Amino acid sequence: MDGRPPGRRPPGGTGPTALVVPAPAPASAPDIPLTGVKAHLAQFQSIATANGGNRAHGRPGYLASVNYVKGQLDAVGFTTAVQSFTYNGATGYNLIADWPGGDPDAVVMTGAHLDSVSAGPGINDNGSGSAAVLEVALAVARSGFAPARHLRFAWWGAEELGLRGSRHYVNNLPASERMKIKQYLNFDMVGSPNAGYFVYDGDNSDGVGAGPGPAGSAQIEQTIQAYFASIGVPTRGTDFDGRSDYGPFISIGIAAGGTFTGAEGIKSSAQAALWGGTAGRAFDPCYHRSCDTSANIDDTALDRNADAVAYTVWALAGATTPPGSTVFSDTFETATGWIANPAGTDTATLGRWERGDPAATSSSGVTTQLGTTVSGSYDLVTGALAGGSAGAYDLDGGVSSIQSPAITLPSTGTLTLSLSWYLAHLTNAGSADYLRVRVVGASTVTVLTVTGAATNRAAAWQGAQADISALRGQTVRILVDAADAGTASLVEAAVDDVKITQS
Repeated sequence: MDGRPPGRRPPGGTGPTALVVPAPAPASAPDIPLTGVKAHLAQFQSIATANGGNRAHGRPGYLASVNYVKGQLDAVGFTTAVQSFTYNGATGYNLIADWPGGDPDAVVMTGAHLDSVSAGPGINDNGSGSAAVLEVALAVARSGFAPARHLRFAWWGAEELGLRGSRHYVNNLPASERMKIKQYLNFDMVGSPNAGYFVYDGDNSDGVGAGPGPAGSAQIEQTIQAYFASIGVPTRGTDFDGRSDYGPFISIGIAAGGTFTGAEGIKSSAQAALWGGTAGRAFDPCYHRSCDTSANIDDTALDRNADAVAYTVWALAGATTPPGSTVFSDTFETATGWIANPAGTDTATLGRWERGDPAATSSSGVTTQLGTTVSGSYDLVTGALAGGSAGAYDLDGGVSSIQSPAITLPSTGTLTLSLSWYLAHLTNAGSADYLRVRVVGASTVTVLTVTGAATNRAAAWQGAQADISALRGQTVRILVDAADAGTASLVEAAVDDVKITQS
């Protein structure tokens, strides 16, 4: 990470993180071996030691680092290219590596700067990010991953002198090639010895600082947050303040994101309570110093962040899915991570959404809640219990919502969401009462909206489906909400057998 002054809020800020639904890792995302990442760091250290103690721009240690990474990638089938540029009278180099296959018009690019400052070997800054990205690229080759999107990896030169390598790359891309890069992931300092867990704030959910990134940045942020939530590690936002290689990408409107474990900023008491470590001490006391050696690494932070890189690459690139395949399915027979009241704004006082084994209820001969589901014994239902009367556990007092775990959609084919549902009410209902199902990503597709009326409507399972292809390639969540929003009325709703298929 370069040494220019930070922006309006320095990296390592404590802004709140947007609510994240924990999500299991994509099925094919591998665990990245820490031993592999550490082996690359050992090589960077040896290169620095043999070349004047650093791997800085224009020095022999930097070119040796490029040649090491290139050799690793060439050996497993990447197509590599070394791009040269000149800065301060010295030749610099970017290394670009493309994995065969995937949609060439939809590129997911992952990068890290490979140079150090002249004062030291730069093992955390940024051998850590370079090594993590390298090991993820090698994991792509080992696993036989067949991404729907094209994968490109980059190691930048002269970042420490003002993002010179990444600027050169972006400035020399034809407009048609710029448009093909849909998302850029940046990993700079991911093993700080007094680590924090920061995620670039793609949607400006912290409400301060540099503002949101280009469209699509929020998806990157949410995907990374979902990984850390799945392992029980809290994260906090850090601003796009221009200090690392995402800068040239967001300046031309390419979505960006990534992680960061902290540089010269001081860890607060609140941050130490959140993540451990030492309050009042820099996240990296060896930042831009000769002591940024192999000993200047927190293995736990490095391991977690390397896995976060893999999770995000796999999730955003998307495995190719055979036509007719099921992308997502939930019959609610087991708990899969749906979260009630995900935004914390629900107003309903009773009968809120839950995954449950519903009890049958009726009033004046009208079935208001079915005791049987479409498949199995469980569904999503507004108040599963029966109580002493039909109105004992029905939806009351306003809106209730429930949200699915994160779902990464394929970037090709026709995507269809189907589900079973019912909305039941008595004559005291009105048009303000409703059941609604939406799929929410960078945009929103409404699958179902059913409103109440002043009539008796018995509970009866019905089917619904909608084309959600407009959300291809995105990480989305299914949001179900219902309302008893008018005068006091008896309202019940349920959803079962939710499925997304590709054809």
